[in-house]
Amino acid sequence: MTEPVLALMGPTASGKSALAERLAETFEGELISVDSALVYRGLSIGAAKPDYPHHLVHIRDPADVYTAADFARDATACIDEIRARGRRPILVGGSMLYFRALIQGFDEVPAIDPAIRIAIEGEARVSGWPALHQQLAAVDPVAAAQLHPNHSQRICRALEVYRGTGRPLSEWQQGASSPIAADDIDFECIALCPEQRKTLHARIEHRLDAMFDAGLVEEVTALYERGDLHTDLPAIRAVGYRQVWSFLEGELSFQDCREKVLAATRQLAKRQTTWLRSWPELDWVLTDAQGQLLAPDESGVAAAEAAAPQMTAGESTRGVWKSRIMHLMRNF
Repeated sequence: MTEPVLALMGPTASGKSALAERLAETFEGELISVDSALVYRGLSIGAAKPDYPHHLVHIRDPADVYTAADFARDATACIDEIRARGRRPILVGGSMLYFRALIQGFDEVPAIDPAIRIAIEGEARVSGWPALHQQLAAVDPVAAAQLHPNHSQRICRALEVYRGTGRPLSEWQQGASSPIAADDIDFECIALCPEQRKTLHARIEHRLDAMFDAGLVEEVTALYERGDLHTDLPAIRAVGYRQVWSFLEGELSFQDCREKVLAATRQLAKRQTTWLRSWPELDWVLTDAQGQLLAPDESGVAAAEAAAPQMTAGESTRGVWKSRIMHLMRNF
């Protein structure tokens, strides 16, 4: 049995990408992006596109809808291809629904009659999405609690599943009958996160300023001027993009736009952390304000450093990637 695939998770701006790149360089790995914004072409600055090569980056047009199930199938194919080259696949990102679809799986929702979606969209035009969100709360409170009252796409999806199957979407998702990934793929899940929330918030704000300086508004303007995109599309609803879109439409001042992007990014980090706290069999790697590994028990560090260089591709010991990360961060 081969060693587990690393699933490197964490809130946005936690330093996942930089660590993953070092791991790939050191341990003959290839990176697979787990990011629901980076799958779309044209989303680079606002999605913090890394310079280092990643699979599943810019593979869809922003007018398309790319689902968690699509990701799970594509990621499984990438894992198989990378292993066939004799290299190590490393999953890295913060789209927790993508991770869940791949590792834990969803029950397969039956095909829904398109007429149901058309009817829901017609109701929304008359009553507004907040009213549809209230309807959803009555039949699927678990799903409704996770959605903003104006998140049209996901409210519509949850309602159409309920109306089409008689079963709440949250129940389908909790079923998790089997992961889409092949049965012979084992995953080691590790979360990288600053110990202090204020450290993460400072990083988020610093990165946001860098994004605006690098041309975030111009990037969104190019999407806006295409003429075929709108705010119901997943690509345009991505954090940063939907707020700048509102600025371009004259709904926000630039300062209000920046503040809303900052607030939305912090909320995203909070949601990601909440997901991670409930993730089964997850190891945490905590860092300080400088991004350095917090000093754990010295004996544990010594054991990890001694073990990491000796681990080979043929081993499947649980904790192999945690040991490698500790070794790398202690000696970087």
